[in-house]
Order: sequence, then structure tokens, then C-alpha cells
Amino acid sequence: MNFSVVDIEKEDENVILGQSHFIKSVEDLYEAIKNSSPTATFGIAFCEASGRRLIRFDGNDEVLIKRAVKNAEKLGSGHVFIVHLKDSFPINAIPHIRNIPEVLNLYAATSNPLSVVVAEEGDRRGVMGVLDGERPLGVEKIGDIEERKKFLRDIGYKR
Repeated sequence: MNFSVVDIEKEDENVILGQSHFIKSVEDLYEAIKNSSPTATFGIAFCEASGRRLIRFDGNDEVLIKRAVKNAEKLGSGHVFIVHLKDSFPINAIPHIRNIPEVLNLYAATSNPLSVVVAEEGDRRGVMGVLDGERPLGVEKIGDIEERKKFLRDIGYKR
């Protein structure tokens, strides 16, 4: 078995990476994201694991769709989906995505640099894990706690 690291190409958007088990995932993901935030722009790609083994795609932004397809091609891992998301945050879409019956795992939801550890054996490839962002530089202090709490209230996630 061989392992490799695939760097996800992105610009200023968020990425959601997960695993599902059925071809209808593409349409269900589209509906879930659109229902989570009407302003969301996104591209979705899903790697079919059997049958025709195509990369299925959808979305409402051509640039994000192309980027999702390109990253899905690089990943080449069965039943994996990738969403490139702008004008919304993953925290809005994640509960809707988790409610899709065929969604099995979410590996990452991030705006950070993202790399995916992929295992390969013969014609099969699968996601082993992700490298999301960078290492911590320390432990927060009292001022950092106050800043964190203020930020969450300023952006409307806490009262």
C-alpha cells in the first residue's frame, strides 16, 4: 500500500471534504448547501466508486465547480466529495450536510491550507486523514480569551 499527500488547491473559499456512498449525493449536497444559506456560492464534486466511476459535479459557480472537479481528480478516492464554498460559512452548511442520509464522514471544513493523506492499493484509493492549517504557537491567555469571546459576538454567533 502506498501513501501520498494531496494538496487541495483553493483561493479564498472554504472547503468541506467528506465521504458519501451514493450517486444522488451530488444533488442532495446541492440542496443542503443552498437551503443552508441562499447567498452561498459553491462547487461540488463527488468521486463515484463503482459502475462508471465518474466524477459527478454540480454547483452554482463555474469557477468553484471547476476547482472542485480538479481537486476531486487529484484525490481520486472512492465516494469522496469536496465542496468549495464562498459567501457562506461551513458552520451554516454542516448540519444540513450531516442530515443527508448517505453522508458517512466529514473530514474537514476549513478556510486554512488543506492537504489530504491518501492511501492507494491497486485500483483503489481512500482518504486516511487530513492536514488542516498549521501547528499551534502557544496557549491562549486572558486577553486572548476576551478577544475570542468578543469576536464570536461581533460576528453574531454568540450573544
